[in-house]
This record gives sequence, C-alpha cells and structure tokens, in this order.
Amino acid sequence: MSLLHLFLFVGLVSVKATASFSPGSRSILRDIGNAIADQKDYAVELNATNFDSVFRDTPAKYAVLEFFAHWCPACRNYKPHYEKVARLFNGPDAVHPGLVLMARVDCAVKMNVELCDKFSIKHYPMLFWAPPRMFVGGKWGPKLDKSEIIVMDDWRTADLLLSWINKQIGSSYGLDDQKFGNENLLTNIPDQEQISQALYDIEEATEEAFDIILSHKAIKSSETSTSFMRFLQLLVPHHPSRRCRKGSAEILVNFDDLCPSGECSYGQDSAVNNTLRNFHICGNDLPRGHYMFCRGSKNETRGFSCGLWIMMHSLSVRIEDGESQFAFTTICDFINNFFMCDECRQHFHDMCLSVKTPFKKARDIVLWLWSTHNKVNERLKKDEASLGTGDPKFPKMIWPPKQLCPSCYLSSTQKNIDWDHDEVYKFLKKYYGERLVSSYKKNSDGASKKEVVAAVEEMAVPANALVVPVGAALAIALASCAFGALACYWRTQQKNRKYYHNPHYLKRYNSNFIVMNTFGNNESEREKER
Repeated sequence: MSLLHLFLFVGLVSVKATASFSPGSRSILRDIGNAIADQKDYAVELNATNFDSVFRDTPAKYAVLEFFAHWCPACRNYKPHYEKVARLFNGPDAVHPGLVLMARVDCAVKMNVELCDKFSIKHYPMLFWAPPRMFVGGKWGPKLDKSEIIVMDDWRTADLLLSWINKQIGSSYGLDDQKFGNENLLTNIPDQEQISQALYDIEEATEEAFDIILSHKAIKSSETSTSFMRFLQLLVPHHPSRRCRKGSAEILVNFDDLCPSGECSYGQDSAVNNTLRNFHICGNDLPRGHYMFCRGSKNETRGFSCGLWIMMHSLSVRIEDGESQFAFTTICDFINNFFMCDECRQHFHDMCLSVKTPFKKARDIVLWLWSTHNKVNERLKKDEASLGTGDPKFPKMIWPPKQLCPSCYLSSTQKNIDWDHDEVYKFLKKYYGERLVSSYKKNSDGASKKEVVAAVEEMAVPANALVVPVGAALAIALASCAFGALACYWRTQQKNRKYYHNPHYLKRYNSNFIVMNTFGNNESEREKER
C-alpha cells in the first residue's frame, strides 16, 4: 500500500511540474530570470490602481516614467540600465533622494491597457519626463500642444539616461555615486526655501513614531492609551500633512474598538481588521525609509529625531490661544510615554515639569518649544563635542541663526544672546506655518492658482463646529472631500475638554508651570497684546 502511495505522489509532482513548465506560462521565465540575476528593483512598479496616488504623494520634483511590456526582449535588456539610474534616486538607500521618481508601467498587463492608451504608447519601451503632478490624471499624444510631459530621447544606456537627466536638472551625478555624498546635503544654515522639504520629513517622522509605538506595544494601560488618544486629537486638526490628518482621524474614530480599556490589539493577521497594525497614520506608502530636510551626513545622525522636532514645531504654530495648554500637556505626555531614548525622554520630562504658569496664548507654547529645543541643542552640543559623536556637517547650533532672522537678535555675545521674542515668534509662525506650505507648493514647478488656493484651504481648519455621529465620522475620515468637518469636530471637542481623561496627567504637569516672563514680556506688553 505504501508503494502505491509513493507512485501516486510522484505522479502528482510530475503533473504539477509539467503544468508549471507549460508553453505560454510566464512564471517559468520569471523563475529562471530570478535565479540567474537576483537583482533588487529600485524603479517603482505602477499600475492603473496606484498610478495617480504615487505621483500625487511623491516628494520628488521630477519623474521619469517608462512604459514597457514584460514579453519584450528589448525591454528586458533595458531594465538593468534603467535600474542603475533608479538606484541613485529611489528607495531608502538612494544616493540622491527626493529629486527624481523613476517608475515603470507594464502595458502587457490587462488592467494597464487603458492607462497606456492615454499616453499613446505604440512601441516599447517608451520614456516620459515631467513634474510628477503632470502625470496625475494626465495623458500624452503627439498632437497635444504645450504639454509639460516630454518624450525622452537618448536613453538607450544608463550613461545616456543619466546624462539626459543631468541636463534637465543642472546636475552632474554619476552612476558610481555612493550614498551620503556631500553634494546633495542641505547646509546647516538652511535658506527659507529648504523648509519645504521638511513636510515630507514630518510625514516620515509621524509614521515612524507610530511604527515604534506598535513595535514596542507601548499602549498598554489606560494612561498610555489616553496619552496616545490625546495626541491623535492634536494631529487631526493641526498636522501640516492632509493625509496624516486623515489617517489620525481614522485611528481616532476606531480607537475604542482597537484598544478597549487601554489594551490594544497588535496582531498582523490580515483577516482581523480591529488591530492597530491595520492602520497607517500617514498612508500606505510610508515610511519611505529616508529623510530629505533632516538627512544627515552619516546613517546614525539626524533623521527621526530631527523630523520629530519639526513636527512638534509645526503643530505649535497652528494652534489657537485656547488650545495652548492642551497642546503643551499632550506633547509632554506623548514624549514621556512613547519616546524610547530614555535619557532624552527624562530631560524633556524635566523641562515640562519646570513649567510654573498655565499657558493661555498660542505664543506661549511656540516660544516654550523653541526655547526647549535650543536648551537640548546646547546640552547635546557639549556631549557630541567631547565624544565626537555629532554630525560633522550639521553640528548642533542655537536657532534661528542670524542669517535667517537678524531681527530676532537684540544683541549677542559668545556666551549670551538677548532675543527679541516678538520677532522670534513672528519668524517661527512664518517658517513652520505658511512658509512650510507655500514653499512646498512653489517647489511643485508652477502649480496653478487653483492648486495654490486649494492648498491654502486644505491647511485651514473651519471655524464652525460640526457634531458628527461616530458612524458618519468614519465615513468622513474615509472621504477626503469631507475631511474638514471631521477635523473641526475633534478640534471643538479638545477646546471644550476639561482634561478629565487622566487625573494623574493633571497632577504631573498642571501643578508646575514655567514663568512666562522668561520670554521677556513685561506686564505692559502683555496688556497691549490683550
């Protein structure tokens, strides 16, 4: 009987093998190809489903798009050339990240046929160049006039393709460039335009913070649950990224189901929907694995901590007077519960406890966070100088430097700076507020007036409250067109809160507040402000 079973097993294996090697089967070609050349793909594979979203959300200023067919021998032979160039611009190990998105579409896949027709693809491969926004809902044809989408030529080898790109963007990149080459690093004293790239770092840091919380299963009590929920309430109306606001709202409206009694489910089972891991706070394509504005000259410097600081600054300048105390306690408690660098967490916690007077104005939290950041930089600067652990290209410094805000300085010596806090506040509001958004739109290569207006409206939070049932709130969170109503709802809720969620929280921070005349405002100046 066992011999019979053996024959049956051998026969079954033979049938399966024959099927997998059948003529017309593409899988065997792919298997052989993978075995011969186990190469990592850097170009982003697009299809009709993700095409618009990838181009809409990319931080890149330019894009190269290849249309090909997987059965085309010329396309297969060209792929290694295309990937050599894509290695420079795409992925977490990109040498020059955030400049050029290199993507490809397989026109031999049935779902992509209509997409390829929109770009009048008549032969393979065919390459296009344009700002990413032009590909969103875009099309190309030989008879279209004044199209910003350009059909590329001189791309037959990796050298020719990179040379073509260099001419377009005025660069001199080479195929042998290695990661952390100095020519693409931002300066330690950034100009006013460089802050535009920080929007992508804020998204990256937000998603990375969420991933850290998940990986450490850090929400494990009513206290940590409350802390996380309050932070979401701060992000929903005030995060500078629209998709992070939307993602935060989706988690918030589902939070009671995800974390009943403060005990969250962290499972990764795709069949289970009520786990935190099924949510992405800033979208499915994050984290990207690299930073732009916060990119250091070494792997272990800047990055996440820099992005987290910028996120907190950008939140602080977007709140209103009645929300300053809520924002302060929320940020303090979030860092205390979820920032995993223990010494840094404790230092920040101590600075929160040093506060003596409740914050009443939006200006208070903005200046306190700025002052706290400078104190952290001063402390770390000494440690890094003595241990040699700092970033040589980005040494810690007091901020803002005179080059960015000369009016912020009343006087300065080597040891002391006399700040004009009114000017500092104006600078911070503009730098982390309107400039962060307007520069981003400006860098999108001539966005139309309609797009700029839409961006401004996107950053605004409605003034009128709207009470939304939970079921409707979930629908709103999923529907981008109605997102402002949901953000307004949560914003109104947090304004009217009496901080009853966690009595221990109140005891921790509300009994100790900083004396606000630290910022140099005398009583007469305060009366004028009122």
